[in-house]
Amino acid sequence: MSRPDLSVLRGAIQGREASSFESIRRGLTVSSPALAGLDMAMLDVIGKFTRAPVYQVLGGPTRNQARALARIEGESDDAVVSAVAQARAAGHRAFLVPVPASHSPNHSATLVNAARQRLERVRSAAGAGCDFVLDAAGGLTPGDASTLAAAFERFHLLWFDEPCLLSNLSAAYRIASENVTPVGFGRFAAEAGVFQDLLRNDAIDVVRPDLARHGISQVRRISAVAETYYVAVAPFHDGGPIATAAALNLAASLPNFFIQQTPWPNAEEDRRMRARLAGEAIETVKDGFLQLPHGPGLGISVNEAALAEYREREA
Repeated sequence: MSRPDLSVLRGAIQGREASSFESIRRGLTVSSPALAGLDMAMLDVIGKFTRAPVYQVLGGPTRNQARALARIEGESDDAVVSAVAQARAAGHRAFLVPVPASHSPNHSATLVNAARQRLERVRSAAGAGCDFVLDAAGGLTPGDASTLAAAFERFHLLWFDEPCLLSNLSAAYRIASENVTPVGFGRFAAEAGVFQDLLRNDAIDVVRPDLARHGISQVRRISAVAETYYVAVAPFHDGGPIATAAALNLAASLPNFFIQQTPWPNAEEDRRMRARLAGEAIETVKDGFLQLPHGPGLGISVNEAALAEYREREA
């Protein structure tokens, strides 16, 4: 969040009730991540005031735990396989695996072979009973994306994530209609209307709104629209452990929730930092599931001393 946005938010919320987010939001022109952060913070205040978790404030939990999806990072196959093995040992059973980098667009055969080799290796490293999402991060041409979706039908992926950018919606429609592999879109979508267009045209199987962009309240609205089309929601989350707490409260409040992505830092030091900031329990995975926080608000207490320490290191 930029300093100008933070200054604007401070002026807008002074003297206002914590339950007045919607009226405050309509009068602001700050960036969407700033509004998302404000939304989470105000819900946290309401929860702490009522001594209830945010998901109770939002109507009560729809589940007792949330299935976890570890986002794996790494450029080489060896790095990806190592990260999957570590995440598997930590309790994960589902993995978001990046598509190998391609420097030759529209050379689909080479890309398919590289992606197949990577998936076969990570499947072997993870062992039986694990699921996978292939992550293109919007970086493929529509032709390559369509070829990959067809090639991996036999792998029974949970879905193919962001196969191409949504700047060309007709390409997204074609990929979804020509292949059996489920597709997920939404982490780069800034406007809620994009989701409605995809849903209307049956071009999406998993809705992926970015929690840091939309916040809890907006993701709930997007999810309500998806529910009318019988489409599941798997919110995109790539932030810190506080956002993980917000994501779990969101997951508990969604009837059509599917799985919650969480970052899997390759470095042990980064994982220790996250545990110090918000408590180890919030991102502890057991048999593929994250437990819901039970404390008031977002259900965590931020370690202010650790936060100050890490800020000094970055400075």
